Amino acid sequence: MAVIKGKNLNDLSDWNDKELRKLKINLNNRLKVFEAADKPKELPQSNPLHGIGEERCRELLEDIRKAEKNLKFS
Repeated sequence: MAVIKGKNLNDLSDWNDKELRKLKINLNNRLKVFEAADKPKELPQSNPLHGIGEERCRELLEDIRKAEKNLKFS
């Protein structure tokens, strides 16, 4: 099982493919919540996405796509 708790979201270069995939799924789910709700529920502090807004989620999704490409080419 991929563990993403406590990992640095600003540096995805040391993440493996399972961790990146899990983070991508979490981000996509969070973005759907932002679209569906006027005031989305606050995530618990233990969640890696705690305190991250919609724009940052979109940026992280782009960063994940780049990190996945780098993994495929290395």
